[in-house]
Amino acid sequence: MSTRTLVSPLTLARPRGKAVYWTVFCGVVLLFALAFLFPVYWMVTGAMKSPDEVTRTPPTLVPDRWHLSGYTDAWDLMDLPTHLWNTIVQAAGAWLLQLVLCTAAAYALSKLKPAFGKLILGGILATLMVPAQALVVPKYLTVADLPLIHTSLLNDPLGIWLPAVANAFNLYLLKRFFDQIPRDVLEAAEIDGAGKLRTLWSIVLPMSRPVLGVVSIFALVAVWQDFLWPLMVFSDTDKQPISVALVQLSQNIQLTVLIAAMVIASIPMVVMFLVFQRHIIAGISAGSTKG
Repeated sequence: MSTRTLVSPLTLARPRGKAVYWTVFCGVVLLFALAFLFPVYWMVTGAMKSPDEVTRTPPTLVPDRWHLSGYTDAWDLMDLPTHLWNTIVQAAGAWLLQLVLCTAAAYALSKLKPAFGKLILGGILATLMVPAQALVVPKYLTVADLPLIHTSLLNDPLGIWLPAVANAFNLYLLKRFFDQIPRDVLEAAEIDGAGKLRTLWSIVLPMSRPVLGVVSIFALVAVWQDFLWPLMVFSDTDKQPISVALVQLSQNIQLTVLIAAMVIASIPMVVMFLVFQRHIIAGISAGSTKG
């Protein structure tokens, strides 16, 4: 069965048609690459300009003189190692708890078929229709005075971890993937004597690596880029994540130093995307399984 495209195979077989096709193709790819990479280049080089040059009109495409002091000043003056470590701790804890609890809940709703499972899932999905801003005040009051034990989680990473655990979207994403796992695979594990927990650990999780990678990226990025909730939880400057610290410490900082701090703060997320991009692509087709 032949595949129909915008350009017929007969046209591509001709030298002129092939030349036009590859010219247009390379031009489009180059334009898209410039559209995505130019803002990155502008930000990286902006931190290497002098304070006068970065505000010059018209702007300079290439710095007149390359200054690395913006990055070193940002690292020292804004205490980036401390705030980056705070962000890593908060993001890693939220990711781990969310992955464990959302995976367990999705597996139970998908394969264990508990009583009132559909009703519970409907209630979970209904929370997606509630604006996040409407939950800020109730969450803050709960974290400030935890019910029953009456303990405050302010200025504590648990104030970030616990609210991040209940993520209805990621839970639904995991459940939809678990629904596609053939029942025959689980029944074969039961015949071999595997219990429900062993089946989850040895059978379901290894098959779910693509969707687990996608959920992990969603969880980490959500905590890394969040601003309002960490601002409310952490009044102690030494415990604030990088997203809050950049705003709090930017009042008396030169523009080039602030730009450099933003570049440094974005590096971990860029590296994570480059490392796990194959999981994003695999997660697009996560609903398909081979028989």
